[in-house]
Amino acid sequence: MLVTIGGRRMHYDLVGPADGPVVCLLHSVAADGGMWAEQVPALLAAGYRVLRIDMRGHGGSEAIAGPYAVPDLAADAVAIVDFLGIERFHLVGLSIGGIIAQGIAVRHQARLLSLMLCDTVARTPSAWPEAWAARVKTATEARSVEPLADTTTARWLTEAFRARHPRRWNEIRESIAALPLDGYLGAAAALVGFDFTAELPSVRVPTLVVCGAFDEGTPPDANREIAALVPGARYEEIADARHMPNVEHPDVFNRLLLPWLNRVRVAGADA
Repeated sequence: MLVTIGGRRMHYDLVGPADGPVVCLLHSVAADGGMWAEQVPALLAAGYRVLRIDMRGHGGSEAIAGPYAVPDLAADAVAIVDFLGIERFHLVGLSIGGIIAQGIAVRHQARLLSLMLCDTVARTPSAWPEAWAARVKTATEARSVEPLADTTTARWLTEAFRARHPRRWNEIRESIAALPLDGYLGAAAALVGFDFTAELPSVRVPTLVVCGAFDEGTPPDANREIAALVPGARYEEIADARHMPNVEHPDVFNRLLLPWLNRVRVAGADA
């Protein structure tokens, strides 16, 4: 579905029982809501209502020129939730989706039933400005994200996964290659200069942090830092996975996700 937010078309997908607790899923840079395909059936079977939001310039959401910023991306997501009349919800974000989720948590934590942060970071790592500048240069010169598609997919998923699931590998690779250039450049700008380390200790939302053991871009140590900063947060690591453990090992990921959501549900937080 499309909704106009700030004069821009934003795409979301909402499925599941109208009275089910809402789980909002936020994706990675150069991906879209389709990266959660392995989670949606399990969530629906458990009675949850699933909301997937395409970040501006990604998937079905309109690309605009100019740098994006994390607070603006968080405001986009909250605006869609508000448009849908959803008061409280579970929030799951991976990579920049996890960064956006942190931005929502520190400003709107009363809206959150729980928080799950996956393969993400609490602040811009020192190596990122140079690394992202190189990627931006490549994409800008080519006027396309296509030249980055193979290396990006290889950072996200292991070769073992590619051998097991070549079709899914290619789906993800093609979603990267087809990304509008403005969407990629805008998101890249948002990844430089953010820092939630001073604010995360104020978050009092039940929080689970999950990371692939072989993730080099947002490594386990960075995710453990988040878990240490958020009071009461728990950290879990998924073996033999890179940046997208939800795609690479969906059964393992879902065995973390569903009991986590159900635990909060049983405790009465959905009321």
